[in-house]
Amino acid sequence: MAPTTGENGVAKEHAAAVTRNYISQPRLTYKTVSGVNGPLVILDDVKFPKFAEIVTLTLQDGSQRSGQVLEVSGSKAVVQVFEGTSGIDAKHTTCEFTGDILRTPVSSDMLGRVFNGSGKAIDRGPAVMAEDFLDIQGGQPINPWSRIYPEEMIQTGISAIDTMNSIARGQKIPIFSAAGLPHNDVNMETARFFKQDFEENGSMENVCLFLNLANDPTIERIITPRLALTTAEFLAYQCENHVLVILTDMSSYAEALREVSAAREEVPGRRGFPGYMYTDLATIYEVYPPINVLPSLSRLMKSAIGEGMTRKDHADVSNQLYANYAIGKDVQAMKAVVGEEALTSEDLLYLEFLSKFEKNFITQGTYENRSVFDSLDIGWSLLRIFPKEMLKRIPQSILAEYYPRDGRGGSD
Repeated sequence: MAPTTGENGVAKEHAAAVTRNYISQPRLTYKTVSGVNGPLVILDDVKFPKFAEIVTLTLQDGSQRSGQVLEVSGSKAVVQVFEGTSGIDAKHTTCEFTGDILRTPVSSDMLGRVFNGSGKAIDRGPAVMAEDFLDIQGGQPINPWSRIYPEEMIQTGISAIDTMNSIARGQKIPIFSAAGLPHNDVNMETARFFKQDFEENGSMENVCLFLNLANDPTIERIITPRLALTTAEFLAYQCENHVLVILTDMSSYAEALREVSAAREEVPGRRGFPGYMYTDLATIYEVYPPINVLPSLSRLMKSAIGEGMTRKDHADVSNQLYANYAIGKDVQAMKAVVGEEALTSEDLLYLEFLSKFEKNFITQGTYENRSVFDSLDIGWSLLRIFPKEMLKRIPQSILAEYYPRDGRGGSD
């Protein structure tokens, strides 16, 4: 192709590169697929294959799929196909080795767009012109010593998180859940809170979605979170935006790892997952419906709450709620052994608090959004079940200002 000059010529070449997914021509192609095993394709007689190299597979109907070399043995290569291996014919499928690792095109124009799990736009919008190509495996680690200490709270709209496990900007928070529990609802409500905030401010163009749906290839889930995090790093570090990343559901990611591990016939670990699963998850993590608040913890909460950030009574209310809820749980266990008749009047107060705390504070409607001040006020309404003398974790000055209100106890 003859070189073109001028801005129009450069724009045309860039647009042409987008349509062919930035693939340079010509390339050496192979027609040596020897077998397909689950999400894996085995290639023979390949010259100098490299680990983690990206491979483009062209099927008989002309459609293309991307894969990554997982294992190399002499002239053989095992390729993991991101879009799945359904329909791949060993006789008619050709393969191209790109000579590069998996990089994703990133641009500030990705804001307001929707992409599939492989990073391809699915919102019927124009192709995204890449500003840079970033390695999705390496990331951009930050020296903890040089980073600014997180001291600004993020409001999620969920009382149990905002009041008792406040999240600071720059913090990672995993939500652990047992099988069958609606942990996705917490992520959806957090996302919905920010989505509503964006819509009210007319800034929905500040959202970038990567979707791997139930009917999408399972193996695609392995790269989806890394594509999202790489895009978030670009928007944060190079475009200097504040970015909130929500990843759900990581159990599906772990199951995709298990599928690849089983196809490679690796020795499984616990529950069939590969032994390197936690190391793999660490490369991602480091880069309500009822919540069990007692074992929950936010290590940076102390730096993101208090006067000038939330409210000066925040820390004291949180500590007192924790203490009373823990005592209430102990009283509930004791009641199961000795019966309610053997409980003291103070014990009955803790039981009343326990019931109303779980009903009115922790349990929260899916579409009910509470500000941190609303959550603190609900906490105070519950603490007023007790006389002042029993609230020993709250200073007298705070009690004098916030305790004397009309009404007693949480609403039924």
